[in-house]
Amino acid sequence: MSRKIAFFDVDGTLTSEVDGHVPEDTAAAIAEARANGNLMFINTGRCFQNVEPRFREIGWDGYVCGCGTNIYCSGQDVLHVCQTHSTTMQILNAARQTDVDILFESRNHVAFDLSRQLHHPGAISLYQSFVSHHYEMPEDLKNPDFLTDKFVIWYQDEAQLTAFRKVSDQWFECIDREGTFREFVPYSYSKASGIQYVLNHYNLKLTDAYAFGDSNNDLSMLTYVPHSIAMGNASPVSLFDQVEYVTAKSSCGGIRQALEHYCFL
Repeated sequence: MSRKIAFFDVDGTLTSEVDGHVPEDTAAAIAEARANGNLMFINTGRCFQNVEPRFREIGWDGYVCGCGTNIYCSGQDVLHVCQTHSTTMQILNAARQTDVDILFESRNHVAFDLSRQLHHPGAISLYQSFVSHHYEMPEDLKNPDFLTDKFVIWYQDEAQLTAFRKVSDQWFECIDREGTFREFVPYSYSKASGIQYVLNHYNLKLTDAYAFGDSNNDLSMLTYVPHSIAMGNASPVSLFDQVEYVTAKSSCGGIRQALEHYCFL
């Protein structure tokens, strides 16, 4: 019988939906599943530098980061896809012309465009969080060495988003993260493409794969694998109709419940 492999979103899946901490039982269940010979992977929209030590310390066989643009297997960096400086500058100019808040993400850094004041409370809060965590945040975005892997924006009205996407749609898929928050990932890359890359790396079958998520940016992987799990705190609730199994909330032992259900433990 082949070993199983599980892919976990971070925010709202590994972390409690109540206060953002990693429940002890979640970390223990993942360690137990690995001890039983299964592979455990983080699969996140976060780029690698933003996978905090508290997440890495759980212990993993690898990471699918940046929605499939950067992948690590058994300690090896096996895939990294970044955008050219030219493309990055066209996105930056579009953000400035449409007056949206933008956060560029790469495996080495995160960078807000601070040439103008941030408007959206979500952007301001995240910027302050990065400052408190002492993240590297380049400010000279015109520097020829500045590149991005993916990015997110916050906007005030739909006209801004429409105008911005006239530029971004050339290269990036727009993911609805609810409200006025959008995530942009290069075409052909997703949490699902990341899963397939890892399966190929380990010579595993798609039927061996299990995916855990809680939001729209998990939809690509939840609809790709045959064994998909939505956390009980998932939003939007329409996700419940698109998965094989709905487990308890993250704060209520949902990870252990699902791993037990699928015989990882």
